[in-house]
Amino acid sequence: MARPSAPDRLRRLLALVPWVVAHDGPTLEEVCARFGLTQDELVSELDLVFLCGVHPFTPDSLIDVSVADGRVWIRYADYLERPLRLTPDEGLALVAAGAAVLAVPGADPHGPLARGLAKLADVLGVDPAVDLDVTLGTAPAGVLESLQEAVSAGRAVEIDYYTYGRDQRTRRVVEPHSVFGAEGHWYLEAWCHLAEAERRFRLDRIGSLTVLDRAALDPGPAAPPPEERPPRGQATSTSHAGVRRVFEPRPDDPRVVLDLEPRARWVAEQYPLERLEERDGGRCRVVLVVSERAWLERLLLRLGPAASVVEGADGVAAAAASRILAAYRPAPRR
Repeated sequence: MARPSAPDRLRRLLALVPWVVAHDGPTLEEVCARFGLTQDELVSELDLVFLCGVHPFTPDSLIDVSVADGRVWIRYADYLERPLRLTPDEGLALVAAGAAVLAVPGADPHGPLARGLAKLADVLGVDPAVDLDVTLGTAPAGVLESLQEAVSAGRAVEIDYYTYGRDQRTRRVVEPHSVFGAEGHWYLEAWCHLAEAERRFRLDRIGSLTVLDRAALDPGPAAPPPEERPPRGQATSTSHAGVRRVFEPRPDDPRVVLDLEPRARWVAEQYPLERLEERDGGRCRVVLVVSERAWLERLLLRLGPAASVVEGADGVAAAAASRILAAYRPAPRR
């Protein structure tokens, strides 16, 4: 199972902590069931919460976490118990951020966070449902609306799509299931007739689309049976934090092992990993799943000397660099 990213873990903790506080000692089983965790994963997250607080990080300024007799308690530090004095801009930003947290699966829509945000919004004189418009990612004009309508109407769509991992543009007919936001972008989840499989497409990589004037096609014999297909408009997969996964590795995808310098640690936060090993001096070793060689070439060229290949990608960066340099050499004279 891929290791959840830092943003996913943060979103999960922002929903988990107030829920546990509000329920004053829920069982470990209750917390695990609500947030989709194993007990080992929950204990690991609670160990992280125990280190959260404010300067000077003395016991009274850290969040207190207690686990006993199969139950868990979280108590805020004294500093966090005191109300903050916010400017209107800060208050509005807090309302927007809080509304995003409440959208995370597992968050309590009637818990203390929701009640606190409602009070703050009332003081500011705003209605989050009416006055706040959060824009997620970019998409060509009309693409988002057209796909949402196609999902609702059950229509097949033909798209012109650029596949970043293969550096290739193709036209394909897809059956849209849902449109969702993740990691700052809009995505389409659909059955693809070209790939004969479920695929996710980033909307800003769709060059053009045509909503076909007919109902979605039968996917054919390679598709899962109707009872196993995702209902239109619903999620089909989630990460540990209840957030939709963008990349789902296949079992036979190649694995690449890289040693990263401290300045390249962003790779461990930005991409799903199979394993992360800490090394001396802030260095780390990561195991990445690579579905497309072109994606790996871009990553290695971007990292340069900040990464060294341990296994699975010998000569990839050098071959890519040679191919790029060859394109800049002058043509031979005739």
